[in-house]
Amino acid sequence: MAEKRRRKEKNFLIQGSILAFAGVITKIIGAVYRIPLMNIVGTEGMGYYNVAFSIYTIALMLTSYSLPLAVSKLVSARVAVGQYRNAYKVFRCALSIAVIASGIISLVIFFGAEFIAGTIMAMDMSVYALRVLAPCIFVVALLGVIRGFFQGNGSMMPTAFSQILEQIVNAAASVAGAYVLLKMGMEIAGTRGDDSYGAAYAAAGGTIGTIAGAFSALLFVAMIFFAYRRLFRRKMWRDRSRKKESYRKIYRILFMTIAPVILSATVYNISDFLDTAIFSNTMAAQGFKKTEYASLLGILGSQYSTLINVPLAMASALGASLIPSLVTTVQTGSRKQIHMKIHTAIRFNMLIAIPCAVGFLILAKPIMDLLFYTQDNSTAALMLQIGAVSIILYTSSTVTTSILQGLDDMMTPVKNAVISLVIYIVALFVMLVAFKWNIYAVVAGRIVFSGSMCILNAHALRERIGYVQERKRTFVIPVMAAGVMGAVTVLVHLLFELFAGEKIATVVAILAAVAAYGAVLVLLGGVTEDEISGMPKGAAILRICYKLHLFRS
Repeated sequence: MAEKRRRKEKNFLIQGSILAFAGVITKIIGAVYRIPLMNIVGTEGMGYYNVAFSIYTIALMLTSYSLPLAVSKLVSARVAVGQYRNAYKVFRCALSIAVIASGIISLVIFFGAEFIAGTIMAMDMSVYALRVLAPCIFVVALLGVIRGFFQGNGSMMPTAFSQILEQIVNAAASVAGAYVLLKMGMEIAGTRGDDSYGAAYAAAGGTIGTIAGAFSALLFVAMIFFAYRRLFRRKMWRDRSRKKESYRKIYRILFMTIAPVILSATVYNISDFLDTAIFSNTMAAQGFKKTEYASLLGILGSQYSTLINVPLAMASALGASLIPSLVTTVQTGSRKQIHMKIHTAIRFNMLIAIPCAVGFLILAKPIMDLLFYTQDNSTAALMLQIGAVSIILYTSSTVTTSILQGLDDMMTPVKNAVISLVIYIVALFVMLVAFKWNIYAVVAGRIVFSGSMCILNAHALRERIGYVQERKRTFVIPVMAAGVMGAVTVLVHLLFELFAGEKIATVVAILAAVAAYGAVLVLLGGVTEDEISGMPKGAAILRICYKLHLFRS
């Protein structure tokens, strides 16, 4: 029994690691293609691009974001007890909801783009990018349901591979679309006497990659689904469960599951939409030109957020893989097993988030100069240094939100997100209007929001199941290892900068940071041999650790 439990824990970590690895790869691709995209579109165009995306993200929250999570949760609960027919009914009901909801929202966004962009967001030139993104809402909704079905069956591979494929197609099509539409926009700008048309059309071209990537991923997972359906049908034929749920009951359960998730996800992610709207309108009221605050939003979305989202992708991936695993444990396991799974998820995320925060704090300017070498990155670098701590806070709050949802406590994250959002809006107004911190107020406000979510979610877990996170191996040892890593990083960067230049020094310093952090973490007992062996390529990592005599025993 103990051996079986250990195998399940390893499988959970492996599946989570696969999804986290795919998330990191997609974020790296996203960071890389943003470089030529930024060079083509410019900071003003990226401002229009990011405003359109903030609206698109809210639309996804309402139609698509909740579906993979809900389908994964409900399918895994039924698969765990052998109810394969009911699990397939969940999939079919979710698919019909996706078609109807996303279809309606897509039409509303497409035909209401002018009002949304011009009146609500005070950024009328983002209308072109928003209209291109509207049909993508429908595609992503279908994609999310199929991904959720596979995750509910314990397989993260289709999601992982489709994410990588989606981002590769997105990268290529975005750059090509921006290049082609920039020329078209420049011609229109010449006839209408407004240079902003060039940036606005380029931004719209950049969003073409989003729908192209999503459609490619949908075709990929659809092909895998039709191949897998034969195997799943055999399981349905062997299903001897007497419990047969009606479609009416499943629709009711889906809505009861989706509604809190939509509320939680919308409130949790609406901060991006709100800070864009509040910032734009406040800057306009303070006499700033549209091109000025559009450029600042372009830096926030295309440089700051691109880098911050790389480690956050790991938290989202592990959270997604945790929910079906946690649901199964709740169905069949003890409180001790639930605590162990939560402990593993939170600690695994902190092992990644803490060194990332320290690395961004130390190497903000060199990293920005390495990736976005065609412009002055002083503003972006300072934003990254200020916001580095939010990596730890957002990572923790994202995972604990997923944990509470996996424990079937759907409303607590909603309540916590609403409280945090109110605190955030008040803080943002004070920092923008009273302190006049400009774009840095948005970065600081996000720290306030994520910090509040961390505290409230931790309190909720303690109240609900008596869970308190272990501190030494989760926080203390990673902080110590990250401190040593930081010192090594600074020394290596200074040394190589003298002989090889800043760009090579930055690359070498990042590699040295990874090696130093990993070595010190193992040496201090931050990870065990069993935990390393459960990771992808764990045997190879163990051999290196043995050769370097990093284990005390």
